[in-house]
Amino acid sequence: MQKLASSPEIGLKTSPAPAVGPADDLPAEYWRALLEDPRAESRPAAGAQRLSQIPQHLLRVGCRRCGRTVEIQKVDATRLYGRDALWRDVGQRLLDNTCARRTGRHEEDGCWPAFE
Repeated sequence: MQKLASSPEIGLKTSPAPAVGPADDLPAEYWRALLEDPRAESRPAAGAQRLSQIPQHLLRVGCRRCGRTVEIQKVDATRLYGRDALWRDVGQRLLDNTCARRTGRHEEDGCWPAFE
């Protein structure tokens, strides 16, 4: 048994590269594999798109705070706010214009948009 353990072919094998720790940089192969993954498409978040980039003709934004939903047609939103307006800003403005929860404190006022 000792003879087998001491032979170089059977002994413990060590990995060629040391393990990566939390403070170490990740290897380039990791980043390459991550970026080549087809699921890694870069799409802007739902609220970060301009009105001209959104394919739907009916835009909907809901409030996570009060549960209210506001809909507007893309044509109307474009006419009112311009084709280069961000959907995030338009949706926030639509919710704020009809907000029923006003406390008087800036930090607590308004709705919390959830873009659909």
